[in-house]
Amino acid sequence: MTDLSQTDFHLGFDLGGTKMLAVVYDAQFNPLGRSRIKTQGNRGAKSVLERLVANIESAMEDAQVNEKHLCSIGIGVPGAVDMQSGVVLGAVNLGWKNVPVAQLLIDRFDCPVQLLNDVDAGVFGESQFGAGRGATNVLGVFPGTGIGGGAVLDGRIVSGSSQTAMEIGHVPVIPNGIRCGCGLRGCLETVASRLAIAGQAAQAAYRGAAPYLLEQVGTDISQIRSGVLAASIANGDTEVEKIIKSACKYLGKAIGAMATLISPDVVVLGGGLAEAMPELFTRYTCKAAEKNVVPILKGTFDIKIAELGDDASVLGAAVWGARARATTE
Repeated sequence: MTDLSQTDFHLGFDLGGTKMLAVVYDAQFNPLGRSRIKTQGNRGAKSVLERLVANIESAMEDAQVNEKHLCSIGIGVPGAVDMQSGVVLGAVNLGWKNVPVAQLLIDRFDCPVQLLNDVDAGVFGESQFGAGRGATNVLGVFPGTGIGGGAVLDGRIVSGSSQTAMEIGHVPVIPNGIRCGCGLRGCLETVASRLAIAGQAAQAAYRGAAPYLLEQVGTDISQIRSGVLAASIANGDTEVEKIIKSACKYLGKAIGAMATLISPDVVVLGGGLAEAMPELFTRYTCKAAEKNVVPILKGTFDIKIAELGDDASVLGAAVWGARARATTE
């Protein structure tokens, strides 16, 4: 039974595109209970919010903590958010636009609620408890279907006045490159996201240049995920390895530019690709970053693989929510 003599309990929530995770923490951010469920096919705001509330209730039950003892809620959302007003400005994967999530949850749970981008939450979590702990400035880069970015400078998440910032996936790395989904050309996402890498790997398999990959999953891009790519390289598909090295070159180019601007102590690489091929990703990304950072900053930062996995965003959101509550008391 949870000790209710301690009344500071905090909840972190990661509202992923396909699954949502809620975790209840004590005052020292030890996890007490959790609940993970699918968002399901209906992505309308009302449906997802109902499941969000149900998931919080389930995590509270698992932790054996009554709602009246909940002191704060922090939520990471896969999209653009206004951290001041607690409104989701846009979340494409959820089909959301201008959804006042924070106020809806304040009304339901009667405690402070903080909203932040899920990558920002993940980078903040890593800066407090993971690969960036102890660092003053942390840059996070999370290659996935797209490429998420975030930064923590002197303990604070970098954001704009009305929405999230650090969209490193849309830093141009190839002059007059192919058009990105954002409308610009040559963005980092077009050459270094998992989707871009999978597309190139599928072409290699089709040409017969990646026989193991072809045998395992064929040319179906949806099946060419991080673990499959790692296995392909381990089993001799050198063309796939070249594709990964090229992606790392562009990641490093963008990281070098960002490092020149914010001088991080640690750069955290997260997401399935980096975690599936940690040695390959760190070696070649670091090499490219060193070539593209201003000379005075060479050797001043480390590039590390994220340590917290799926818990990075939910833990970061919980800590951010608790800190925001403490500053308003």
